[in-house]
Amino acid sequence: MVKAGDRFVEHFEIAPELHSGFIALFGDRHPLHTDLDYAKSLGFESVVVHGNVLCGFLFYFVGECFPEPDVVILSQNVKFPQPVYLNDRLRLDVEVLDVHDSVNVVEIECKFSNAAGKLVASARMNIGMIGGRRSPAT
Repeated sequence: MVKAGDRFVEHFEIAPELHSGFIALFGDRHPLHTDLDYAKSLGFESVVVHGNVLCGFLFYFVGECFPEPDVVILSQNVKFPQPVYLNDRLRLDVEVLDVHDSVNVVEIECKFSNAAGKLVASARMNIGMIGGRRSPAT
């Protein structure tokens, strides 16, 4: 069972196929995400990856890596202080802030940093434990 102070780390890469797949799936072809000249005219290094790609990594973490079974995201607050670009390698650091056993909720803080160590996104999430938390023996 997780407890306040537990920490987890995952790594992700923004592959071009991920970027083009997101665009194909959701149809968001805004020039900031698709037109290099446009993105550079706004002062960016390259096209900017959609923030919701990082949200997908958060959903992956909660559903596949978080060490509690039967979880559901109840709420999230995500901030994107810096852009993310194609081929960026990201580190996701997650910390359990609090555990509320009385309501089966775990609060976590998530921070994405790029290879240069710059914070590019952060999130706070409340995760619900469907059916309550289970001990490691069950």
